[in-house]
Parts: sequence; structure tokens; C-alpha cells
Amino acid sequence: MSILPKASSPISPRTKDAPLIGVAYAAIITVFAVAQLFSFDKMPDLFDSFWLPGGVGFSHFLVALLVIVEVFALPFLLRVRVSLAMRFFSMLCSWLVAGIWMFISLWLALSTNVLDNIGLLGTVIKLAPGWWAVLVSLGLAILAGWSSWSMWPIKTRK
Repeated sequence: MSILPKASSPISPRTKDAPLIGVAYAAIITVFAVAQLFSFDKMPDLFDSFWLPGGVGFSHFLVALLVIVEVFALPFLLRVRVSLAMRFFSMLCSWLVAGIWMFISLWLALSTNVLDNIGLLGTVIKLAPGWWAVLVSLGLAILAGWSSWSMWPIKTRK
């Protein structure tokens, strides 16, 4: 008996295009994460300018959490051979990426802050916040939901 988790291959997806959707979502997240990591030292100052509820501590926590969940979402989306617990955690991280960006984009769209960068691509490329960012976040949520439904880690009975 071993107490260490055993890596297992993912089960076959429900649809034939599910791996493609997962790779597309992983590519988007990878572009976000790499751009954010290139300018990670400036990201806390950018998030401080959002005037998020919770203050400076929460915004600094959110910067770190965002990059961490973007990286940890990749094993599930790329169907990497990992343990079942890691696969569930990775799937949860893919949901958190969409949720955090939805929160930030809605906050900036509804607040009266005048900003020139939302931070989707860090401070490398400036993207002005607006309702388009809410739609992008909604698209991320759709990709997360679709990939979670179609690549659910546990085989269900029929």
C-alpha cells in the first residue's frame, strides 16, 4: 500500500473536439500568464490602482493568486498524466481564472476609475478596461465550463 498519489491518464472526453477546446483555453491562459510574469514586478501597482475592495493586501494577494491559478490550470486543460486529486485541483483553477477575471473586469467596468490598463497581458501590452473585457471574461468562463463538462475527470455511469 502506498500513500503517494498515483498518476493516471485522463479518461476519454465526451466529445471529439473537447481536447481542442482545452488546448485553445490553455493557449489563452499561457499567453496571459507569460505576459503577466514578464511584468510581475509592476502588477501589484497596477492592481492597487483598481481600488479593489479589501485594499492593498487583497490586491497583492489577487495578483499572486491569479498567476498561480493560471499556471495550475494547464495540466487539466492539456490532459497531462497526473493524479485524480491534481486533475480536480487543476480543473478548479481553470474555473478560478475565469472567475477572477470576471470579477476584475466587472469591477473596472462598473467603477468610476479612469485607467488605461486592465492587466490581462500584464503591463507589457496595455488594454483599456471596458465592457469588452467583461465579454472576454465571459468567453473564458464558457471555455472553462465546456472543457470541464467535456473532460470531467471521473467516469460517470450511464
